[in-house]
Amino acid sequence: MSLEDIDTPLNKEDETAQTKNGFLALVSKLVFDEKLPVRFMYKTVPAHLNDTGWRMFTGYETPEFLEDEVTNLLPVELEKMTNLDPSLTPLIDYNAGTVWERTPEAEGWERVYDFKIPADQVEVEITNDVDSFTH
Repeated sequence: MSLEDIDTPLNKEDETAQTKNGFLALVSKLVFDEKLPVRFMYKTVPAHLNDTGWRMFTGYETPEFLEDEVTNLLPVELEKMTNLDPSLTPLIDYNAGTVWERTPEAEGWERVYDFKIPADQVEVEITNDVDSFTH
């Protein structure tokens, strides 16, 4: 995928099963518990068919808060998020790999190019020894 592909929103011809079936985003609990706006978001490769890949944060999350994803990141319908904040609407059509932020003093959203999107850590043991495989 080229930078040009990432820099333009998806159109209907570019949609794949990976992007068109999802309707959920993972959203920080602080958006709802503390009534804070989304100020940072990125799109990763969706984790499952209902996932859009969008991850939305307030900017006030600590590393400890983010470590407990199960408790602190809520699956929320993307439509609900765009109803709460219509400024998200034009951004949700972008491809995986895009990152956006808006600072309190900024007029609107700005594209971020220097953030490394976290990837799930999967432990894999590689071996050529057939005897080490068990069922």
